[in-house]
Amino acid sequence: MTAKPYLTGHYAPVADETTATGLTVEGSLPPELTGRLIRNSHNPKPGITPTHWFKGSGMVHGIRLREGRAEWYRNRWVHTPALDGAPYMTEHGPDLTASTAGTHVIEHGGRLLALCESALPFELTPELETVGAFDWNGRLTSAMTAHPKEDPATGELHFFASSPLPPFLIHHVSSPDGTVLRSQEVPGATAALKHDFALTERHVVFLEGSVAFDPSERSGIPYAWSDEQPARIGVMPRGEGGASHIRWFDLEPGYAMHLANAYEDASGRIVVEGPAVGRRGWQRSWNWWTGAPDRGAEPNSGARATRWTADLRTGRVTQEHTDDLTVEFPTINDAYTGREHRYQYALSFPDDLGDGTHALVKYDRATGARQTKPFGTGRLPSEAVFVPAGPGGDEDAGYLLTVVGDLNSDSSRLLVLDASDLDLPPVAAVHLPRRVPAMIHGSWIPDTAL
Repeated sequence: MTAKPYLTGHYAPVADETTATGLTVEGSLPPELTGRLIRNSHNPKPGITPTHWFKGSGMVHGIRLREGRAEWYRNRWVHTPALDGAPYMTEHGPDLTASTAGTHVIEHGGRLLALCESALPFELTPELETVGAFDWNGRLTSAMTAHPKEDPATGELHFFASSPLPPFLIHHVSSPDGTVLRSQEVPGATAALKHDFALTERHVVFLEGSVAFDPSERSGIPYAWSDEQPARIGVMPRGEGGASHIRWFDLEPGYAMHLANAYEDASGRIVVEGPAVGRRGWQRSWNWWTGAPDRGAEPNSGARATRWTADLRTGRVTQEHTDDLTVEFPTINDAYTGREHRYQYALSFPDDLGDGTHALVKYDRATGARQTKPFGTGRLPSEAVFVPAGPGGDEDAGYLLTVVGDLNSDSSRLLVLDASDLDLPPVAAVHLPRRVPAMIHGSWIPDTAL
């Protein structure tokens, strides 16, 4: 039997938890990088083959930097009931604590939270040990998205719960100290798969793509492409009672797994950006996630950088591809969340680079320029996490942190790159004690946040 792609190569899971201290550093780590880079992904226990990549148990990997030193690396499974085989569905309905907790990890209200969109978040200690399920002191009785958004001006955390059964969509807001302020069901939502969303200064933006609940899907993740599911964008005013004023606008068929950002332009239009695929691109990804033998590879079917512009006055939405590379995992300087940003970063996949390598990409939205930083055959960088060099600098005055796995040497390094110019050599490289499997999402957590 052919091994599942998510259990081989860059994605091959590690079999244990380990800690290493006093890591070797090449170059000079900027002293302002004092905190933790924590990343998360699916890492099933040895001997377990999940039916879908997303069903593998979560494992977090952390790198502790302090004042120019790399103090430690450690990896830990998120010890949820699912790690020990507890089912998500029970005779009483879903068990919101039986989470893989393997998609993302964030900090909010001084807590580290490992996230999976079908369940409650799991709290971790600063040393990555599992505390347990966190339900906002009983205020959260639904699942939580793996892609919450923090407003940089207010510190509020916006997140949602999506379900294939009613209520299909609930929007939540938490105060900066971790208190749920309000929850509201969003009318008009459907059973379409909703993985990410966006904020602007005055609105919450939801995308429903052409992927819907399908109980016949046997991978354990019951969703599939649907020509009958209309693609739509929902624009909801922020604030108490905003859900009752949501407006839904039709889009071209497609699906966007991740969004880079959204904002209101000078004319009051809602601009949303992120990679998007059509039917062929979705099926190609799905076949990989489930380990199907045919990935359905076709030229130009990968995710392309896309911009949607919704005119609230006319009710019309325009859509355009803004680049021709296959990209995913878009990031920005989070200080610009909900505001117009100039720079955007992404991971480019080798199908369209021509040299068979992955690369990090930087887009300058003001000039249209694109920079790529290829990493060479057998090397895979993680999603680039932007960390500002200090307060008050230019939007790209800071660092990109990426963990690069190298199959050539069975090793991994944390690279610190100058975000202002990807052509520059790395500012620093931290040698990690093992090959770190390819991961999904993560965050830089400064010491001041914990």
